[in-house]
Amino acid sequence: MIAGIKALAFDTGGTILDWHRGISSALAAAGARRGIAADWPAVTNEYRRRALQGMTRQVRPDFNIDDVHRRVLDDIAAERGWSGLTDEDRRGIQQAWHALDAWPDFASALRRLRRRYVVASFTILSTSLIVDVSRRNGIDWDCVVSCEMIGTYKPNAEAYATCAKWLGLRPDEIVMVACHNFDLLAARNVGFRAAFVHRPDEWGAAGPPDPTPDPGHDIVVDDFGQLADRLGC
Repeated sequence: MIAGIKALAFDTGGTILDWHRGISSALAAAGARRGIAADWPAVTNEYRRRALQGMTRQVRPDFNIDDVHRRVLDDIAAERGWSGLTDEDRRGIQQAWHALDAWPDFASALRRLRRRYVVASFTILSTSLIVDVSRRNGIDWDCVVSCEMIGTYKPNAEAYATCAKWLGLRPDEIVMVACHNFDLLAARNVGFRAAFVHRPDEWGAAGPPDPTPDPGHDIVVDDFGQLADRLGC
């Protein structure tokens, strides 16, 4: 347990949502309809990598992650010669991001954590995407802080400082929760505390590109139930 903590800010795209399984399934289904064969798990990971590269560190962009998801999908389809992938197929894959399942250990742990702490989704994902996946998975946040609202995207320091300001708290009163070191290290640089939650299946069988937590994180756990235990819930 960390003294003085009042809120938890959760990275959401990979830490909470099983994007790999959902998007890989959507891509494979579209490919099957159009007679396209591919290593869909590998395509999914490339899709995710490019989308993150296109959205992180942005400042006052005139687009959001939904736009990036469509642009990257179109780029990959063009590069691979998937001319048979229709606009309807592509819109369906783009919309699959709004229908992702949360990791099964999250919702029950969040209910425990929320009894003691303010809990917020703090994410590069679009506000509409977070609304959709939260309703789908029965996730009750106290608030959503999307970088889309702030106008600057993680891991820019301004994003974390603004999140703390909007929560009405000092950064050291907030634990950033994520399965990625880059997010946690950026949050720590602004004064947040840090909890690393292992998500070994986030990138499917390939495994996460950043699986080893930095030793300076305040908490390292295998699942959300353990996080609730460590935070006295």
